[in-house]
Amino acid sequence: MDRPNPSPRAAGTFATHAVENQPLPLVDVNAWDLDPILRATVAREGAEGVEPRARALGELVASARVKALASQANRYGPELRSHDRFGHRIDAVEYHPAYHELMQLAFGAGVHSLAWTAHENGFVARAALFYLWNQAENGVACPVTMTFAAVQVLRSEPSLAAEWVPKLLATDYDPRPLPVAQKRAATVGMAMTEKQGGSDLRASSTRAEPIGDDAYLLTGHKWFCSAPMSDGFLTLARTAAGITCFFVPRSLPDGTRNTLLVQRLKEKIGNKSNASSEIEYAGTWARRVGGEGRGIATLIEMAHLTRFDIVVAQAGMMRAALVEAIHHARHRRAFGRVLAEQPLMQNVLADLALESEAATLTAFRLARAFDRAAASPHERLLTRIVTPVAKYWLCKRIVPMATEAMECLGGSGYVEEGPLARLYRESPLNGIWEGSGNVICLDVLRALDKEPAALDALLAEVGEAARAEPRLARLLEDAKRELADRSMVEARARRIVEKLALSLQAALMIRHSAPAAADLFCASRLAGDAGRTFGTLPAHAQFGALVGRTLPA
Repeated sequence: MDRPNPSPRAAGTFATHAVENQPLPLVDVNAWDLDPILRATVAREGAEGVEPRARALGELVASARVKALASQANRYGPELRSHDRFGHRIDAVEYHPAYHELMQLAFGAGVHSLAWTAHENGFVARAALFYLWNQAENGVACPVTMTFAAVQVLRSEPSLAAEWVPKLLATDYDPRPLPVAQKRAATVGMAMTEKQGGSDLRASSTRAEPIGDDAYLLTGHKWFCSAPMSDGFLTLARTAAGITCFFVPRSLPDGTRNTLLVQRLKEKIGNKSNASSEIEYAGTWARRVGGEGRGIATLIEMAHLTRFDIVVAQAGMMRAALVEAIHHARHRRAFGRVLAEQPLMQNVLADLALESEAATLTAFRLARAFDRAAASPHERLLTRIVTPVAKYWLCKRIVPMATEAMECLGGSGYVEEGPLARLYRESPLNGIWEGSGNVICLDVLRALDKEPAALDALLAEVGEAARAEPRLARLLEDAKRELADRSMVEARARRIVEKLALSLQAALMIRHSAPAAADLFCASRLAGDAGRTFGTLPAHAQFGALVGRTLPA
């Protein structure tokens, strides 16, 4: 018997369901090839050799596959299983398979390790990879950066380094809960803050009792421990000599589980794919790292590197927000024209492009300083001052930038199906991690008090551009006056750091950007020829050219 033709309703051919004027998803492109500013910056900073790896990663992070994995890993977040079905305590965090696949991709690409394994300019080369990765998924970036930074700390203890560093540098991912000797690769987390102290690590009350051979038993509660399924953790506890740094393996050499009790997972605003937890030490075995009573100083080295990573991550996230906004505006029509042809939208996009470029130049100049710090006192001093200055400023700029990019997409930007909702929720986090804004600004003041030559290094870095640009020269003189006045200096710390950050960014734009872009940056950021939101640049600016050099059509 012949079947009747299906009705239009049965076939789903509703007349109102024709999809028009909707941009296609920005997938299966290459984030490296689409970023001329990144490519030029990496080459200028001396890491041309990373291009094949960066191009491969650029294709990966912009693929439909990775974007789907990122969505899944954040929609189906980690879950704590404190006990098995028989009642045994197991303290296991279970992740969606997408998270494990993302971890394999990131660690397999060397996003965590290239700074230590490259033959030269490893920090710049690795920064290119980390910048690209943060355009894809940010939860995985947390264990990536902690593992990266832990290498330097563990190298200070030869016995720990011999056992752990080769596994931390491996371009592999092995989530099995095994002793490090039995693993293909390992990751490291951190457990520092406590509920009564927060950023004040000297308020830590966790106790450490020595049991011989630089081993201790820890007792205490940690308020934040991210990536609690890592293979080892750097942590702080109090000995008779004061706050001391320790390394806590998750599995003991005999294969038994160390007493590291995961009490609960934090329900965070964003960063959903990455587990953050409260943990309890109850006679937990640990090895001392550094001298007793020197825990804060030991951890400063690691914090210096994780803060650097935050600078790079923020620049990458800014780029991701910008690209989504431009792509949408180029493919969406409203009021008779493509959005990207509308003068006010052009102003917004050009303003976002300036912000993104300045952030990128800052991040990679800092990476070059890290590469050369061992051989150059000037570069070492730059790492000391620019790291907190850039960390503070980029973390403050990413939030309004993510919001503005989301607004470019309208309601579509606010729904979870697109990447900007996740980026928006992610954007405040790095401003809190590794020191909130006030902590970072006070760190800048401490750095300048302890090493006044750090300010000289920054002034020398900016000086040549300031001599050619009166607007920058005026800002720099204003910053110097602020620093010379020691009255109420802590209350003015944010003003000071903001001026230092803008001075550096303006100098980098003058030195490396297109003249029109540098001039517009100075006019809007230094001379006040703009409003208090994005999209308030002077109307005579060549908006289309600014956007086009950022993301070629």
